[in-house]
Amino acid sequence: MQIKLSDHFSYGKLLRFTLPSIIMMVISSIYSVVDGLFVSNLVGDLALSSVNIVFPVAMIVGSFGFMLGTGGSAIVARTMGEGDQEQANRYFSMIILAVVLLGAVLSLFCVIYMAPIARFAGASDALIDDCIVYGRILLAGSVPFMLQTSFQSFFVVAEKPHMGLILSIAAGLTNMVLDYVLIAVCGLGVAGAAIATVIGYCVGGVLPLLYFLNPRRDGIRLTRTRFYGKQLLHACTNGSSELMSNISSSIVAILYNIQLMRLIGEQGVAAYSVMMYVDFVFVAAFLGFSIGSAPIVSYHYGAANHSELKNVFRKSITVILCTSAAMVALSELLSRPLASAFVSYDPALLEMTVYGFRLFALCYLFNGINIYASSFFTALCNGALSALISFLRSLLLRGGMVLFMPLLFGLDGIWTAVIAAEGLAVIVSAGLLYAMRGRYHYL
Repeated sequence: MQIKLSDHFSYGKLLRFTLPSIIMMVISSIYSVVDGLFVSNLVGDLALSSVNIVFPVAMIVGSFGFMLGTGGSAIVARTMGEGDQEQANRYFSMIILAVVLLGAVLSLFCVIYMAPIARFAGASDALIDDCIVYGRILLAGSVPFMLQTSFQSFFVVAEKPHMGLILSIAAGLTNMVLDYVLIAVCGLGVAGAAIATVIGYCVGGVLPLLYFLNPRRDGIRLTRTRFYGKQLLHACTNGSSELMSNISSSIVAILYNIQLMRLIGEQGVAAYSVMMYVDFVFVAAFLGFSIGSAPIVSYHYGAANHSELKNVFRKSITVILCTSAAMVALSELLSRPLASAFVSYDPALLEMTVYGFRLFALCYLFNGINIYASSFFTALCNGALSALISFLRSLLLRGGMVLFMPLLFGLDGIWTAVIAAEGLAVIVSAGLLYAMRGRYHYL
């Protein structure tokens, strides 16, 4: 039986409804992981470092799609909860059109200015050529990438999270197969990795357009629309936390790369690359649950169903806390085999990566609550509080700690900076959740 946003959610129903989004986010994160595996083992650690220099730039561009998707989906779900399906369709169509236009502009800019962008992101003379090749191809695919990140939220609003999952699996498999063909068989190196990723983006970002263009389907669909300035601005401000989180994470990744280049050179960037690939997958579980549960929150908020809002919030916090503990344990157990998959060819680099990741992984005790709290306020259409949490945890605290802690602890300060940042941020998140309980009636 299909689960509806209007249903009462038990733990089982909540997990069944959010599981496709969780898997979808995990599979989407595997894009970079697969690229890293093939590039590291078949091209080398310098090429791996080049990919990691450029990837934060691509994530900054993609974050605009994530912003419009999460911010816009809350508006669309709330409008559905208010009973106006046709207006929800028009809002949805306008937001998707905005994603396409913005993606085209950002793509053109990045392709033209890739060389100075790569230098700014920390590329050394040894890395710059691969950075330019990989970056120009990858950023040329910004429109389908942004569409894919947007549709991840809208498939949940459409009560079809399984469709998003199917397309994410198809996109991931496409990327994996083409990575092998273009890198291992054709010998295209980092260019092959970028081409494979962009084609995967097209599967996950372009095919949903055909699905939502079907005029006979129920629920949200693409239709004739017009410019709704107020709603577009609201979508941007409401999704600003997700934009801030992604941009800040990318800026902090650039700061990590610059600090590591200063302390130990290209090998430090390669070690951090491996940690980030694993981190993408682990954090994707928190993001997927938050994306999957957000439309439920938005719907019941729009319907003024306070009892179900309380039910979903309490169960979600329990799920996040249990998952956080499990992730820390799993990270400590799997740190060596995961690192070995990337850099087993270099024993010194392997030991550095394992040691650093065992420290870094303690951040999972805190960042699940921070991610959920930010997403929860977005779902309640309070973009300001959501953006505040994202700004503090992902830019101010993480950026500040990665600059400050190496002064005291050297290389260990880089690996542990994220723990201190997320630990401080969780105090703010918990305080805001408690302070706003009376306004939104979720406690």
